Amino acid sequence: MPPAEQFQPKYSILLPTYNEEDNLPIIVYLINSELTKAGISYEIIIIDDGSPDRTQERARQLVELYAPKINLQTRPKKLGLGTAYIHGIKHARGDYIIIMDADLSHHPKFIPQFIKLQEKHDYDIVTGTRYSGNGGVYGWDLTRKLISRGANYVTQLLLQPKCSDLTGSFRLYKKDALSKLMAACVSKGYVFQMEMIVRAQAAGMTIGEVPITFVDRVYGESKLGGNEIVGFVKGLVTLFLTF
Repeated sequence: MPPAEQFQPKYSILLPTYNEEDNLPIIVYLINSELTKAGISYEIIIIDDGSPDRTQERARQLVELYAPKINLQTRPKKLGLGTAYIHGIKHARGDYIIIMDADLSHHPKFIPQFIKLQEKHDYDIVTGTRYSGNGGVYGWDLTRKLISRGANYVTQLLLQPKCSDLTGSFRLYKKDALSKLMAACVSKGYVFQMEMIVRAQAAGMTIGEVPITFVDRVYGESKLGGNEIVGFVKGLVTLFLTF
């Protein structure tokens, strides 16, 4: 492995974290296992928003263990997913950016499929979908599945995107495409992911989809609450009136 100053990965994986001390070592291990097996050059940028648990301690151990593939960036408090991506892009050395959750909801085994599809069609974006092909959701109760399906149905009805899963957060972007979208995006929370796709389509960017299995977190608590749901509805209406 070359020294850090000479290491030039092709893909930069952004992992925003908050209270993920149990999940972080596992997801990093899985990423390294799957991408090393596939011969993919990568780095992981961990953006931690001041986790009060031992997430940052775990991250520092991973930096030493997997050097020079891990880059830890810390922020003083929770500042939002969008700003975490902006912060991560500033430190990304790859030509392509992969965003995914650190809570084991997204399995890294799908990343080589993302890359293969992107290379075949030169897509600006490849997004994972739970609602097409053999994609699916596991570990959710019936209520949460109905909420998710209902939200996706209403989103499809109002925005009519050429994308089956608008709220997913497992994606591959060309770095320049992600930078342009981030500069224009104004939404926060879960609406942020929807606006990224809607803006990408409005800008004429090309998008491919890979069916994925989404698995509910094993460790820690879900960050989806009443405020996020209200924000989702407001954001959806705003996007409908804007585009």
